[in-house]
Amino acid sequence: MQSAAWYITLISVISLIGVFYFVISNSKVKEEYSSFSKAWYGVRGKWFIFLIILWVTLLIITLKPFPLPSQTENYSDKGDQIIDVSGHQWYWVMSSDTVVIDKPVVFQVTTGDVNHGFGVYNEKLELVAQVQAMPGYTNKLVYTFTQPGKYRILCLEYCGVAHHGMIGELNVKES
Repeated sequence: MQSAAWYITLISVISLIGVFYFVISNSKVKEEYSSFSKAWYGVRGKWFIFLIILWVTLLIITLKPFPLPSQTENYSDKGDQIIDVSGHQWYWVMSSDTVVIDKPVVFQVTTGDVNHGFGVYNEKLELVAQVQAMPGYTNKLVYTFTQPGKYRILCLEYCGVAHHGMIGELNVKES
C-alpha cells in the first residue's frame, strides 16, 4: 500500500513538473488567445473524463487490498480468539488478557465515554494494529500475532488529563 502511494506521488510530481516546464517554455511565445482557447476547449472535456477514469482506477487498485475486517461477520463461528474491549477514561477493560500466536484474534472494541484510539504495540513499542473506539459503536480489529511476548495496549487519541496512563497489557503465548 505504501509503495503504491509512493509511485502515485512520484508520477504526480513528475507530471506537475512537466506541466510547469511546458507553461514556462511556451509563455515566451506571444500568440492570439482565441485560436489557442478554441483548440483546447475540445481537449478539456476529454482530459476531464481521462482524469476521472484514472482517479477511479487508482482508487480501486489502492483500496481493494485495504485490510478492513467485516464488521457484521460472526467470528466466533470460525473459532477465532475473541476479546471484548471497552475503553474508559483512563483504562482498558478486556475480557481476556492472554492469547496464543498463529490464531486470529478479534478485538471487539467500544467505549462508554469519549473516543479512544486502541493501539496494540509489541515489546519494541512498534504499533502492530489499531482501531478507533467510539461510544455506542463496536469496531472489530482482526490481528494474528506471530511472536510471543507482552504487548501493550495504548490509547492513541487524547482523552483527558490521565491519557498518558491509559495502558493495558496483552500476553501472547505459544500455542
